[in-house]
Amino acid sequence: MKKTFILSHPKIKLPRLVDNIRHEVKKYLRRERNKLVPDGADFWNFDCRFGTDKDNTEVIHLGAINQHIDAAEKNELASFYLEIIATPGFKKTSDGSTNI
Repeated sequence: MKKTFILSHPKIKLPRLVDNIRHEVKKYLRRERNKLVPDGADFWNFDCRFGTDKDNTEVIHLGAINQHIDAAEKNELASFYLEIIATPGFKKTSDGSTNI
């Protein structure tokens, strides 16, 4: 998912709009997690980026998406860019190497 979310709408109030954005993100994550994991991979890992626009993004943790959406709402941003890319993840063994 690479999308710019706009935080204004003539008929929808801001708190409801933010709830819709959160729901869309959760729906995307659920859909990606239900896909088959490639051979050799253990799980789906998500690379996330958040920013005011596509050119000004920073890498964030998956669990911090809601906090960044809240901050965008609090700072009254007109829009924000969110990028979530699913990548195959590998568990680490006890010696610290990946199990490939």
